[in-house]
Amino acid sequence: MTSSTKLIDLRVNRRFRRLTLNTVIVLYFLIMVGGVVRSTGAGMGCPDWPKCFGSWIPPTEASQLPLNYKEVFGAKLKGEVIFNPVKTWIEYVNRLIGAFTGIMIFITLLASTPYLKSNRKSFFGYSFLAFILVGFQGWLGSKVVSSELHPVMITVHMLLAIVIVFILIYLFIRSSYSAEKDGKNIANKGLIDKVTILVLVLSLIQILLGTQVRETMDEVIRTLGYSERAGWIGALGVPFYIHRSFSILVLISNVFWINKINHSIAGESRIKQLGKGCLAILGLEIVTGIVMAYLGVPPFAQPVHLTLAIIMIGLQFMMWLLMNADQLAWSRDIVKLSNDLV
Repeated sequence: MTSSTKLIDLRVNRRFRRLTLNTVIVLYFLIMVGGVVRSTGAGMGCPDWPKCFGSWIPPTEASQLPLNYKEVFGAKLKGEVIFNPVKTWIEYVNRLIGAFTGIMIFITLLASTPYLKSNRKSFFGYSFLAFILVGFQGWLGSKVVSSELHPVMITVHMLLAIVIVFILIYLFIRSSYSAEKDGKNIANKGLIDKVTILVLVLSLIQILLGTQVRETMDEVIRTLGYSERAGWIGALGVPFYIHRSFSILVLISNVFWINKINHSIAGESRIKQLGKGCLAILGLEIVTGIVMAYLGVPPFAQPVHLTLAIIMIGLQFMMWLLMNADQLAWSRDIVKLSNDLV
C-alpha cells in the first residue's frame, strides 16, 4: 500500500466515522422532537402530507387558510377544527428535521462509496440499507398521518427508528480502528454475552410497553382534555402499572450486567465507560418517569423520557458490538488497516 493510498484510507475512515456519529446525533434529536410532537398533541398539526394545510410552508394564522378549511380538513383534525399555529409549526419543524436526517443519511451513503473498492464493501451495503429504511420511515410517517395516528403505525414507526439507529451505530463502531481491542480478555464472556442480549431484549420490551402507555394516554387525553393533566396517570390503568413494574426488572438486570462487566474486564476500557453511561441514563430515565407520574405529566418530561430510553439501548448495543468485535468479521480488516497506517 502506497503512502498516498494510506492517506486516502485514513481520510475516508475519519470522514465516514464522523458522519455516522453526527447522523446518529441528528437521528436522536429527531426522536426527541417526535416526542415533543406527541406530548403537545401536535401529531395532526399538519392534517395532510407532505404539504401542511395544502402549502409547503404552513400558515401562521387562520386568515391565511381557505375559508372552507374546516370542511376540507375537519375530518382529519378529529374535531379540532380551530387552527392552532403552535401545533402546526411543531409538526412542521418535526418534518423538516426528518428531511434533514434523510439528507444526512444520504451524505453518509455517499461517503461510503469508496469502500466499494476495498474489502469492506459491507460499509456501503449497510449505509444503503439505512438510506432505504429512512425513506421507508418517511413513507410510514405519511401513513401515520393518513391513519390519524393509528397506534400500531406509531409503534412500527418507533421500532424502525431503533433499527436505523442500530445500523448507524454498527457502522460507527466498525469504522473505528481500535474496536477489536475492547472485547479482548473478558472473563466469563459467554455468560456476559447472554446477559447483554437479555438486557437489550428487556430494554426493547420496556420501550414497547412505554409506547403502549403513550397510546393509552392518547385515549385518556381525548376523554379528559389537556386541562386535566393531573388526572391522566390515574386514568391509564393496567398498561401504566405494567410499564412501571417492568422498570424495576430493567434496573436490576442493568445493575447486575454492569457489575459483571466491571469484574470481568481488567483495567479501564470503553466498555466500562459506556456501562457507567448506561446506568447514569437509566437513573435519569427513572427520574423523568417519576416526574411524569407525580407532577401531572409535564410536557418536557415525555420527550426526554423517550429519548433517554433510545440512547440507553443504543449504548447497550454499542457495548455488545465492542465485546464481540473479534467475532463480527471486521477486526481482521481493522488490524490490517491499523498496521498499514503505522
